[in-house]
Amino acid sequence: MSTTPDIRPALLGHLKGLHLPTVRECYEETARRAERETLSYEQYLLEVISRECEQRRKSKVQRLLKDSALPLEKSLPNFDLKRLPAKAARQLRTLLGGGFLDRKENVLVFGNPGSGKSHLLTALAQELVIVRERKMHFTKCVLLMQDLLAAKRDLRLSREIKRLARYEGLIIDDLGYVQQSRDDMEVVFTLLAERYERGSVLMTSNLPFSKWEGIFKDAMMTAAAIDRLVHHSVIIELNIPSYRVEEAKKNQQAENQGEGE
Repeated sequence: MSTTPDIRPALLGHLKGLHLPTVRECYEETARRAERETLSYEQYLLEVISRECEQRRKSKVQRLLKDSALPLEKSLPNFDLKRLPAKAARQLRTLLGGGFLDRKENVLVFGNPGSGKSHLLTALAQELVIVRERKMHFTKCVLLMQDLLAAKRDLRLSREIKRLARYEGLIIDDLGYVQQSRDDMEVVFTLLAERYERGSVLMTSNLPFSKWEGIFKDAMMTAAAIDRLVHHSVIIELNIPSYRVEEAKKNQQAENQGEGE
């Protein structure tokens, strides 16, 4: 199954023209192994094509991760799943399947500062990219608002919203963390309204719905935003202590024990 010298240049040219770089790199070494192991032609072909497909999948995932702007250090292996309430753990297991993206459902995570809201959604999004190859994008709410305001000022708001629409899941972190004016939040509402039943929004907030009027500064806009987000949604409540406070207590206890010794 080895390649004769006069065939090799033509074969490499065809593989280059077909954009099969991994096959170009591995076909000779795989051919030698196929001869040693007496693999059939079909088995040999399957081997080199499988390598090409796997490399393409890895490259695609890397592109999706880069485009997602996700903080990669907040991964699922780095998340302490034992801290999750039982209901939230069940919800996470279901969400990892990715079906909510197909149904254009939203995921809303509420909890006090330090409860792990951002890490939970970031870890979920990373798994959906790596395992399911879904298109996700992460942004802080205040940065999203600034981008949308700049787009509005430059008369390209609809174009920016259309750009964000190519993501199946848009993660908006820390809604209401920084107080903004009604006009500022209006552009965020416009985005939410445009994504309604067209794409999933994954959002974290320290504030319950009852306090959202303080975010949007308008009763009608607040009611409309909540209505669109909740209509098709999964709501996760993390009523758990701050992991930062818990870590600080553990560190303090360790220091006290060290001094006692």
